[in-house]
Amino acid sequence: MIYVDKEGAWFHKGAPIIHRELLVLFYQCLSLDEEGRYIITLKDQVCRLDVEDTPFVILRADFVPARRDGQTERFVLHLIDQTKEELVPETLSIGPGHVLYCKVKAGEFAARFLRPSYYQIADYIEEEPETGRYFLYLNRKKYYLN
Repeated sequence: MIYVDKEGAWFHKGAPIIHRELLVLFYQCLSLDEEGRYIITLKDQVCRLDVEDTPFVILRADFVPARRDGQTERFVLHLIDQTKEELVPETLSIGPGHVLYCKVKAGEFAARFLRPSYYQIADYIEEEPETGRYFLYLNRKKYYLN
């Protein structure tokens, strides 16, 4: 069985999987089964993963300011699978231990913000004094964290 820890490190029988191309392939073949468990499907073989939190983690969150050409403010997320995508702010949530999450890959997977990316986006998160709720203010709109 393959194990993925909360920091996004992969292991097979206790040994770290460090081959980047193999890990990228695993991410490309990753899906959820009918019961919501993580699986890798390669050709006709299926391998179930033991995942501590979520296999997708966010390494970096870059704020991109609005531009005069109409491009709006946004965050570009750098994921552990060597891809980048824009944050969908409506998917931000706070989990146990005040860990920040969002949805990635067209909303299919949850992704955990690692400490560096958490601090990068936390600079833009505010608390609403009257309700105590947290929100990300982006493009003149409040996105409340669930």
